[in-house]
Amino acid sequence: MSRIGRKSITVPQGVTVTAETGKVTVKGQKGEVSMPLPQGITVTVDGSNVSVSRESEERHLCEMHGTVRATLVNMIAGVKDGYSKGLEMVGVGYRAEVKANKLYLYIGWTKPAEVEIPKGITCAVDQNTKINLTGVSLDQVGVIAAKIRSICPPEPYGGKGIRYAGENIRRKAGKSVAGK
Repeated sequence: MSRIGRKSITVPQGVTVTAETGKVTVKGQKGEVSMPLPQGITVTVDGSNVSVSRESEERHLCEMHGTVRATLVNMIAGVKDGYSKGLEMVGVGYRAEVKANKLYLYIGWTKPAEVEIPKGITCAVDQNTKINLTGVSLDQVGVIAAKIRSICPPEPYGGKGIRYAGENIRRKAGKSVAGK
C-alpha cells in the first residue's frame, strides 16, 4: 500500500473539498481548482478529513494513489495561500512588459516574444526585468514559468538569459589562448 496515499488530509478552515464521481473540486479564499480522478481511485470527504483510496492492488492504481493525494494537498495549499514563481532577465537591453493578458519579452530579437498568460495566472513585472507569476494551481504556475524560461534560457558563458529567481547558473571559462 502507498505510504503517502494512505495518509489522510486535514482540510484547513475556509477551504471546502467536494468529491463527485470522477472529479474533485477544492474552493478557498484565493479561488477554485478541480481535478479529474483516474478510474479506480476514489476520494472520500469526512468533515475536515479527506482520504484517498483505490479499488485494487494493480500497479497502475498503486502509482496513482500517492500522486492523487499529493496533488490534492497542493490544490488545498493553492486555494488557501496561492503559489508564486519569480523569473529574472539578465542581459543588456532585456526587459519585459505586460499588456492585457500577454507578456512581451524584449530580448534582442527583431520582434518581442509574446507569451499568452492563461486564465487564473497573474503576471507582474518589476523594474522591467523581474517577472512574478502567481496563481492557485502549482502545475499552471510551473508550466508557464518554464515556458517563459525556455524562450531564452541562461547560457553558461556570459550568463545572459531568463532564469528563475535565485537560480545559480554554473559559469564556464571562455577560450584560453595556448602557447603564450
